Amino acid sequence: QMQLVESGGGLVQPGGSLRLSCTTSGFILDDYAIGWFRQAPGKEQEGVACFSPRDGSTHYADSVKGRFTTSRDNSKDTVFLQMSDLKPEDAGIYYCAADLAHPQCSVEGRIDFYVASWGRGTQVTVSS
Repeated sequence: QMQLVESGGGLVQPGGSLRLSCTTSGFILDDYAIGWFRQAPGKEQEGVACFSPRDGSTHYADSVKGRFTTSRDNSKDTVFLQMSDLKPEDAGIYYCAADLAHPQCSVEGRIDFYVASWGRGTQVTVSS
C-alpha cells in the first residue's frame, strides 16, 4: 500500500525557514515524480515543487523559485522541501504526492498531478 507522510510543519516568522519531509513507503520511489502542493483557505491548490527521483531533476512554481528547494535523502525513501525566506502568503497545508502517471516532472508550466497518491498534509503558518 502506497503511503506518503508529511512532517516538519509549524509556526515560523516571516523571513524564517522550515524543512518539510515526505516519508514514503509501499512503492519504489524512483517510479514516480514527487510533488509538493499547498492549500490555503479560500485559495486554489497550488503545486509548488516537483522532484524526479530517477535523476534528481526539479521544477518549481514561480511563486517559490529561489526560495524553496526539493531534494531526496538517498539513504531513505524521503523527499524534502526546504523553504526559506518564508512569507505570510506561503502559509497553508502542505501535501506531498506521487504522480502515478509520470516518473518525471514536467520541465515547465503548472505542477499538476491528475492521478496521484497523496499524504495527509502538514500545516505551515507564517506569522509574526
